[in-house]
Amino acid sequence: MGQYDVIVVGKGNAALCSALAAHEQGAKVLVLEAASADESGGNSRFAGGVMRFAYNSVEDLKQVTDITPKEEEETDFGTNTEEEFFDDLFRLTQNRTDLDLSDILVRRSLPTMVWLREKGVKFVPNFGRQSGLVNGRRRFFGRLPIEVNGGGAGLVEYLDQASKKANIEVIYSTRTVSLIYEDGQVKGVKALKDGTPVEYRAASVVLACGGFEANPEMRTRYLGPGWELAKVRGSRFNQGDGLKMALDIGAAPYGNWSGCHATGWDRNAPEFGDVNVGDKFQKHSYIFGLLINAEGRRFVDEGFDFHSFTYAKYGGEVLKQTGQFAWQVFDAKVKDKLRNEYRIKFVTKVSANTLEELAEKLEGVDAKQFLKTAHEFNANIHTEVPFDHTIKDGRATFDSVVPPKTNWAQALDTPPFEAYQTTCGITFTFGGLRTQPDRGQVVDVHLKPIPGLYCAGEMVGGIFYFNYPSGTGLVSGAVFGRIAGTSAGQDAVAKRGA
Repeated sequence: MGQYDVIVVGKGNAALCSALAAHEQGAKVLVLEAASADESGGNSRFAGGVMRFAYNSVEDLKQVTDITPKEEEETDFGTNTEEEFFDDLFRLTQNRTDLDLSDILVRRSLPTMVWLREKGVKFVPNFGRQSGLVNGRRRFFGRLPIEVNGGGAGLVEYLDQASKKANIEVIYSTRTVSLIYEDGQVKGVKALKDGTPVEYRAASVVLACGGFEANPEMRTRYLGPGWELAKVRGSRFNQGDGLKMALDIGAAPYGNWSGCHATGWDRNAPEFGDVNVGDKFQKHSYIFGLLINAEGRRFVDEGFDFHSFTYAKYGGEVLKQTGQFAWQVFDAKVKDKLRNEYRIKFVTKVSANTLEELAEKLEGVDAKQFLKTAHEFNANIHTEVPFDHTIKDGRATFDSVVPPKTNWAQALDTPPFEAYQTTCGITFTFGGLRTQPDRGQVVDVHLKPIPGLYCAGEMVGGIFYFNYPSGTGLVSGAVFGRIAGTSAGQDAVAKRGA
C-alpha cells in the first residue's frame, strides 16, 4: 500500500522525533500507530513532562524557555552539568549504562531540547514540583528546573502539530505485526489495519513502539513472577510487538531485560493508564513520610535521596510486599509539601486525628505493629538537625532504626494524619535492542548492522539498569529518536537516488 522512504512504528515522543528528523532529510515518511487517534501518543502521553538535560547556568536554560529578569533574580536554578548528569546516570545504574549511549545522551541533551523548541514545543520552569522557597528565594532541587507545558500530553500535541505542518502521514488503528525482511534487508512492515492484513513498503523502518510493560506474559517471563500483578501506568498498546518482530529477524537484544521503571501508584487505579488522569495516580512525596507494609513495618529508606532518584525502583519494592501494597503515612507538618497528585478526586486515602485511630483504618495492615513502628521512629530522630526539603538535609534516624531514614526524618506527631494506599505501577521496561549509538541502526546478534532497521525510545537497550533518574526518558526518546530518524532518512534518500 504505497511506497515510502521511511516508516516509523509508534506515535509517541521518540517516534514523532524520528519522523520529523527523517522528514528533515527529504524523506517521505509514514507513521503507523496501533492505537486510535483518541488513544494515541504511547507512554509519552502519560509522562509528567519533566526534562533532564545538561546545563551549566541559567543562560543555557534561556535557550530552551523564556525566563524573566525577575525570575532569574529571585531563583536559584542550580546546575546539571554534563559531569553531574553522568554521575547521576552512572550512580543509579551501578555503572552499567552503556558508555557510548550515555555519552551521546548527555552531550546531545541540550542541543536536542533546543531542536524541540524549534519544532514548536513549549517549555516552562518547573516551579510547582521541583522547587521550594528558602528565605524568600526559590530554589530548585533534583536538577530538574524545566518541564513541558502541558506535561507528556502537551509534548505529544506539540510534536503532532509539527508533524502535521510537515505533512507527515499518520495511519491509526494499525498494529504492526512483523517486518518485511528480504535479501538480508528490511523493506517494510506487515500490519493489521482494523484487523485487515496490509503491507507497507519503505527503504527504512524505525521501530519506536515501546517496551513490553503492558504485556503481563512478557513481564512475568522477563521481570519475574509477580510482575503480572503490577498496574500499567501508561499505554495499553505497548505489548512488546516491536521487540518481538526485531528479534525474529536476528536483532541483538541488549540491556537490563529483567529491569524496569516502576513507581508507587494508587492501589485502586485502573489496569492501564487513563488519559484523562495522566500521571496523577503516582504518589511521589513518600520522602516526607513513612512507607508501611502489611506487616506494619517500614521496608525502604524513604529519605535515601530526592524522589527523582528513587521513585523508579521503589515501585518494585512495593510489589515485593505482602499483598503488593504499601501505605504512605504523613502528618500535618508536611501537608503543604505533598505534590498535587495527592489532591485529585480519585485517590485511596484515610485520615485520623490520632495514630491509634489511623492504625485501625489502614486496611490490610497489622495495626499493633504499625503503632510500634511509628512510636519507635518518632523517638529516634536527630532533631538537632534542621529540616530542609530543598536539600538532602541529613536529618536522619538513629542507628537503631532499621531501615534508616537518611534525610527529612520528622516525627509523626501533628494531627490530622493522612495515609495513601499505593501499589506498583510499571512505566517502561529497560530491555531493548542493541544499536549503533551514533546512528540508531539496529545490529544483529553478530553485531553487524541490519540494513533498513533502526529503533528509538524505550526500545533502545543499554541505557538504564536497575534504576532511573527522573526526566531522562523523554529526553532520551528525543535524542535517539532524532538520531534514528536522521539516519533512516539519509539512508533511504540515498537509496532512492542511487
